[in-house]
Formats: sequence, C-alpha cells, structure tokens
Amino acid sequence: MDDFKFKKKYGQNFLKDDRIVEKIVTLSDIEDDSLVIEVGPGKGILTRQLSKAAKSVICYEIDMQLEGYLINLSKELSNVEVVFSDFLDVDLAKKVSDYKYKHLYFISNVPYYITTPIIMKLLEEKLDIETITVMVQKEVADRLIAIPGEKNTGAITYSVYYYATSENVTIVENNSFIPEPEVDSEVIKLSIRKNPPVELLDEDQFFKTVKASFMQRRKTLINALVNGGILKSKQDAKKLFDDLNMNYNTRGESLSIEMFAEISNYIVNNKI
Repeated sequence: MDDFKFKKKYGQNFLKDDRIVEKIVTLSDIEDDSLVIEVGPGKGILTRQLSKAAKSVICYEIDMQLEGYLINLSKELSNVEVVFSDFLDVDLAKKVSDYKYKHLYFISNVPYYITTPIIMKLLEEKLDIETITVMVQKEVADRLIAIPGEKNTGAITYSVYYYATSENVTIVENNSFIPEPEVDSEVIKLSIRKNPPVELLDEDQFFKTVKASFMQRRKTLINALVNGGILKSKQDAKKLFDDLNMNYNTRGESLSIEMFAEISNYIVNNKI
C-alpha cells in the first residue's frame, strides 16, 4: 500500500484515527446477529472494527487498485466480503438476501462526491435497514439533518426527514484523514422510521414537487412549480395557493414537510 495513489475522481480520503473509528462503531449500536454494509473501505480501518462487532460485513469498492489489499483483508477477516463494483449500480436487495441476519446497518466513510446518491439509494430501495451511519462533509451533514423549513435545507433534507430521524454523532477534523480534505467532516446517524411523518397520496408526486421547488431557489414557489413542470400554468398555481391560503411570494425553503404534503396531495386530488 506504500505506492498507493489516491484518485481524486473517487473522492478518496482514508480515515486514520482509530479513536474516531471506535467511536463510530460504538455509537452505531451494532447488534451481534447483524449485517453491515460499507462503501469505500479504503485501507480497511473501519472494516476491521465492523468485523468485530457484526456477524457479517459487505464492503463495496470501485477502485481496483485496492483489489489485492482488500482480498487479503477479506481472507484475514472471515466474516467480510469485498465486492468490487460501483455501489450505485448494485442490486442491494438481491445481495443482502444471500445473508441471514436479524439487523441490517449501513456504516461508512462515504466518498464525498456521491454522498447524496448513496443515501437516496438506501432510502428509496426500502430495505430493512435500521440505521445509516455516515461520515460526510460538515456542510452536507448540516443539510441532511436540518429541520424542513429552517435554515440550510435542500431537497435532500425533506427526503431524509420523510424516511428517517437524524442525529449528529461527532465532528471529525480534517487532520484525521489521508490526504487531508479542505473541510471538517461530521458523522451523522439516520434511524429509519417505521411510519412516515406525513400521509401522501403519491410519494413520487411529493418528491417531484420538493425537487422542483429547490431547482430554482431564488424564484418564488409559484414560479418554481410552473417552470419545473409540476403545474401547467400560473393560473393553476395561484388557485392552489389561494385554496391552501398560501402567500404568492412563498419560497420552497420556508415550507414544512406538512405543507409540501398538502401541496402534493392537492395536485393529486385535483389532477392539475
């Protein structure tokens, strides 16, 4: 591994602080009879600790430069399987069905450049994952665990809030990695809800509405929904706003998840 060359395109920043790793594993509350999924194991510093706590660990790695090292690691750790593939392309449901477990967790130092796609894949595939514990850029973490309608929100905020409750685990300084990233990181834990916080007539319509509302943040919600193709005309938009007693100058980032649910359900009910 001494001649390993970090690839910027993979967002590789390997964790080197054992204390942080131990804290992540401890606060993940891993049960004995469990399966853990990890993406981007790198040199395996987190993988080793996960293998001690879990019944089985599946690691996904895209960088074939690490193949020899990680194959040897999986031979050393009999309960670890390494899969060399792009995690975003894998059939995760099929893979986990090969294992027997009582608890399923996702725990990773996630490559920064694909944080949102990874989290959305885990949430939208609706596996029986109990918790998602990830280390991400602090700025991204703040958006992920924000309360809808408050500061630092984005479309991902509403998706995370719909599927899970969230909490901050710890801040990780940039000198805890090789190479050092320019910003600090944060470990967050998402606990999957048994029931969503709002009732929706059409989940797909809800998420399309939220996404369109944040595509043009500087525009009012009326303009964003029309320009985003959610509503056919400003006339339809104004009727919706009037019927829901909303101000025409409202912006998407100011809305609670309950208000977005009302808008989405109104669109479905009125077929506009």
